[in-house]
Amino acid sequence: MLEIELGLILTMAAVALAAGFLDAIAGGGGLITLPALLVAGIEPVAALATNKLQASCASVSATVSFARKGLFPWRSSLPMAGMSFIAGGAGALAAGLLPSGTLEKVIPPLLIAVAVYFALVRTPGNAERAPRCNAWLFGALAVPLIGFYDGLFGPGTGSFFLVAFVVLLGQGLMRALSSSKLMNASCNVGSLLVFSMTGKIVWPLALAMAIGALIGAQLGARCAMRFGPGLVRPLLVTVCVAMAAKLLFFATPPPATLPPLTDSNRVSITALSS
Repeated sequence: MLEIELGLILTMAAVALAAGFLDAIAGGGGLITLPALLVAGIEPVAALATNKLQASCASVSATVSFARKGLFPWRSSLPMAGMSFIAGGAGALAAGLLPSGTLEKVIPPLLIAVAVYFALVRTPGNAERAPRCNAWLFGALAVPLIGFYDGLFGPGTGSFFLVAFVVLLGQGLMRALSSSKLMNASCNVGSLLVFSMTGKIVWPLALAMAIGALIGAQLGARCAMRFGPGLVRPLLVTVCVAMAAKLLFFATPPPATLPPLTDSNRVSITALSS
C-alpha cells in the first residue's frame, strides 16, 4: 500500500484547484495535474487513473455550470456525448494494456507537443461560421478520436474539443466551449469507470484533488463566461514545458535494491542498519 504524506495531499489538492480553474476557461488542466503527479513519484498508469477522478469532477462541475445557462443543444449533443463516453473507456483500457515503461517514454514528448499546439493555435472568435462537416460525421469520427486520446493520455482534451467544434462545426466560442465541456465530461467519466476497475487509483490523492478541482472548476466557469479562454493559455504552455523538462532531464532514479540476504552479507547489512 502506497503511503502518502499529508503535505503531498494538500499540495496536490491546491494543484488540482488551479488546474480546475484553468481547465474550465481554456481546457488543458491536465497539463498541470498529470505531470505534477508524475513528478511526485506516482507511476504513470496510477497517475493517469488518479488524475482522471479529479478531471471528471472538474469537467462535470463545469458542464453543470454551462448547462444552467442554457447553452447546450441537448438533442444533437447527447449522441455525441455517448460516443465520447465509449471512446474514453476504450482509451483507458488501452493505457492499461501498454507495456511497462512505455508511458514513461511517451508522456514527456506528448506534453511538449501539446504545449506547442497551445502556443501556436489562435483563440477562436465568437462568430458562428458555416460548418465544414455535418454533425453525424463529426460525432462518428472526431468525437471518438479525441475521446480515445483522453482515456489514453488526457491533457489538452478540452481544448481539442473546443477547436474541433469551432473549426469543423463552425460554432462560436461560447457555444463551442459549452459543447466541449459536455464531451470532455463524458469521456472523462467513461475512462474513470475503466480505471476504477484496475485498482490503480491512489485514493487519498484522488479524493483531495477532486475537491480542489470542483472548487476550481466552479470559479473558472464563472471567469470563462466573462473573460474567455485567452486568459490563461500562456501559463498553460509555460507550466507544460517546465513539467516535461523536469520529467525528461531531472527524473528521480529508482531506489536501489538490496542484494538477497545470505550468511555472507548478513553481518555487513546488520552493521549498516545499526
